Amino acid sequence: MKRCDWCIGNELYEKYHDEEWGKVVHDDRTLFEFLILESAQAGLNWLTILKKRENYRKAYDNFDYNMVAEYNEEKFEELMNNKGIVRNRLKIRASINNAGRFMEVQNEFGSFYRYLWNFTDGKQIINRVEKLEDLPAKTELSDAISKDMKKRGFKFIGTTIIYAYLQAVGVVDDHLEGCVARK
Repeated sequence: MKRCDWCIGNELYEKYHDEEWGKVVHDDRTLFEFLILESAQAGLNWLTILKKRENYRKAYDNFDYNMVAEYNEEKFEELMNNKGIVRNRLKIRASINNAGRFMEVQNEFGSFYRYLWNFTDGKQIINRVEKLEDLPAKTELSDAISKDMKKRGFKFIGTTIIYAYLQAVGVVDDHLEGCVARK
């Protein structure tokens, strides 16, 4: 079974690749989960975050954005002392802030899913990529979404993070040509 090169050799990576990466996510809670995880991943390896994913689910109340938006200083300190997640002040503060911004977007658009897909007129972008090194780190789409989210008060969501996010939640399908998970 041929897969994208980046996941080969690690069972957790392969499972994520086969079952999640590039698949369209409709659920806002899962969209919020990936927003937190992709922001946490900045500067780190995605496998590091996948290994900590269950710890994140516990630490962040199963990614209930309503609860996360209400986190106080005590909860912030609890997260800062949680060895099971990435303990970066800016990333943790951003995650709490972004929960509130996430709900504002939901109120405006009806769902975060609608907001996100508004940028592509509801169409998944399926790129034709032959080699891993041909995958972009950012695109005009990720630039536009990142810029709009920053304008809305989101933090720690630069264009590279947003492109990885779009790949993770299936707005963009960047599975390599010949990959079993490719549409």
